[in-house]
Amino acid sequence: MITAQPLTARAFAPFGDVLDVAGEPDKIINQGLCGRYHDRAALDFGPEGRAGISLFNAEPRALPYRLELVERHPDGSQAFLPMHQNPWLVIVAEPGDTPGPIHAFIAAPGQGINFHRGTWHGVLTPLHGPGLFAVVDRIGDTANLEEHWLEEAVLITAP
Repeated sequence: MITAQPLTARAFAPFGDVLDVAGEPDKIINQGLCGRYHDRAALDFGPEGRAGISLFNAEPRALPYRLELVERHPDGSQAFLPMHQNPWLVIVAEPGDTPGPIHAFIAAPGQGINFHRGTWHGVLTPLHGPGLFAVVDRIGDTANLEEHWLEEAVLITAP
């Protein structure tokens, strides 16, 4: 059993980038009415890919959540930008040919994430409807998806 922790940039750094407006903006733009938090994710689409924006509409899940499957994208990073103001569950595994130990985070309203290329992660797991996300990831000729069914399901609980 794993207890989901709050999503912080420091705790998530081995797996990717946290996308939020924490701290002071890098620049003030738009006639002084907009804070720009500049270049917050290391997007990586590999030599044969390009960036694409897709929309995902996922069914909400509940905690405790039974994790049975993780996946990774070996050819490119993948960013999830919620189009709602609800917390959602982010699940990752430590690297290796097969997934290592599992970690779970609760993304706060307004937080998005960018998985580094090749990071094992759970499927998109909103905790409330709507489960609408903009996803920036690699578009290319390769499938760019590896799935791994866990030998034993992992139960993820609320903090």
